[in-house]
Amino acid sequence: MKNVRKLTEGAILLAAFAVLLLLTIYVPFLGMIVNLFLAVPFMLFAAKNDVKSIFVFIIASLLLSFIVGTIMSLPLTLAYGTTGVVIGYLIQKQKNMGILFISGSLVFLINLIIIYVTSIVLFNVNMITEMIDMMRESLNTSADLLKNFGNPEDTKKVMDQFNNGLNLIKTLMPTLFVVTSFFIVFIMQLISFPIIKRFGVKVEKWKSFKEISLPKSILYYFLFTLLLSMFMKPEEGTFWYMAIINMTYILQFLMILQGYTFIFYYFDKKGFSKAISITIAIVSFLIPIFLYIVGILGIIDLGFDLRKGLRKKE
Repeated sequence: MKNVRKLTEGAILLAAFAVLLLLTIYVPFLGMIVNLFLAVPFMLFAAKNDVKSIFVFIIASLLLSFIVGTIMSLPLTLAYGTTGVVIGYLIQKQKNMGILFISGSLVFLINLIIIYVTSIVLFNVNMITEMIDMMRESLNTSADLLKNFGNPEDTKKVMDQFNNGLNLIKTLMPTLFVVTSFFIVFIMQLISFPIIKRFGVKVEKWKSFKEISLPKSILYYFLFTLLLSMFMKPEEGTFWYMAIINMTYILQFLMILQGYTFIFYYFDKKGFSKAISITIAIVSFLIPIFLYIVGILGIIDLGFDLRKGLRKKE
């Protein structure tokens, strides 16, 4: 009876996945939203079953995606399937939300890298390079038109800035992969967890944003990366240049996140409305100079534990 129930449950979840996959592939605009729900059947199955059954479910989903879609749907199934399975299995093991989020993001990141490398090796298609080349061609066409209406020197300066920006995007590909993975998994969990809760899967609540505090070791990594960039001064285009600049951007992002969490913590302790904290966050995000101040605040909070000082005063 237990095996029959497991098979029935698996078949229903596979059917739901097939419908979601079809909508994702064949309905352009709706598919952009529906694809975020693809991990739900995998989370539900993995949260209630053993490793062997989960493995069979993954294989069955890959075969199903090949039948209802095309060979191009396999990477989509693998990315969302493995991410959903890992999150679901960790829910079964009653892990906290931080571990669920980080583990899911890392699995999704690995899938992104595999898909990117496979597209280059097997199909000789570099999606990111091609996109940048298309943007560069479009900019060059626009520059030719602008030269006829404006000052050629001003046009050249603007074009140089755009080209530098495109080169930076190419350099920051690893960072973009990391940020994309974390963002997609965050949205995925945000919309999936309320659904799986309705099916009897117990999921812990997120920590309040103001309570989030990064490990102090992140600050040491940040300072070490800054020292490396100051003393090594690698040439643009080299491996060390790419490694250092990507690490710098990722760690700067984490310092800014720490700064925002401290702002929310401070205003909450002082009894101010949450709307004030949100307004400050939006304004600082729109004005770059304030974003640097938030980052510095995050560094100070990590280094000197400002929250501990506030708790002592209370």
